[in-house]
Amino acid sequence: MLEETDYPESGRVARRGAGPGESARAGRIWWDAAADAYQAENGAFLGDAGFVWGPEGLTEDEVHLLGAPDTLRGARVLEIGCGAGQCGRWLRSQGVDRVVGFDISHRQLQHSRRIDTDTGHDLATVQADAQYLPFADAAFDVVFSSFGALPFVPSAEIALAEAARVLRPGGRLAFSVTHPVRWAFPDDPTEHGFTLTQSYFDRIPYLEEDRSGRAVYVEHHHTVGDWVRAVAGSGLVLADMVEPEWPEHNTQVWGGWGPIRGRMLPGTAVFVADKPA
Repeated sequence: MLEETDYPESGRVARRGAGPGESARAGRIWWDAAADAYQAENGAFLGDAGFVWGPEGLTEDEVHLLGAPDTLRGARVLEIGCGAGQCGRWLRSQGVDRVVGFDISHRQLQHSRRIDTDTGHDLATVQADAQYLPFADAAFDVVFSSFGALPFVPSAEIALAEAARVLRPGGRLAFSVTHPVRWAFPDDPTEHGFTLTQSYFDRIPYLEEDRSGRAVYVEHHHTVGDWVRAVAGSGLVLADMVEPEWPEHNTQVWGGWGPIRGRMLPGTAVFVADKPA
């Protein structure tokens, strides 16, 4: 059984710019250090082979945002920021044979291999950066990301252009991120989290730095309009945007997400787009 460990200690908070290289390095540092605690805390909710789109608990089995299950079985599927591969492994369990997951964190991928052994559903994985995908053009029929790497990249345009590049004509991209409106509120799931603390339009990244000023955690903000423009700029056509409501049965608190605030404000945005044939 995986034992829960502590998350990395918070560094010195800073608000400043952070480019592609610094953002990627910080993401690798933080997730390598946080992977054990994250999987211990959230593994039961995610499931070893489960596909949830966000903390509300909306599942792909409920909404079929990637497409009809029968059409997926012969598809080539890529997951951006797969973590321990829970979503891709769920697809494998549904008979989708050609699924690849990638993550920037080596430790997350080690957890993926551990769960492969436990479940018998092996998932092909690669260590990579969402800003520079190591795949050929039009290599996949479906590309998706469930709270994966996209909140941590400085340019929504570059990340989605890469996703669109590896997607074949007629293919589908679906991704979930922290709902952009949450940027204006504190990371607090209680009643105190209803107070606006900064502008929704403030795109200066949130960073945590070590004593030498090196970024060890970076999170970027993109508005709803930024994501929509990035979708359109990548040559994709927006098909849907889903804002999952918090269900009555879900009592779990997950960072800034929880039932108190979740029933009043959206916490997740799921964008679905198609590449013209």
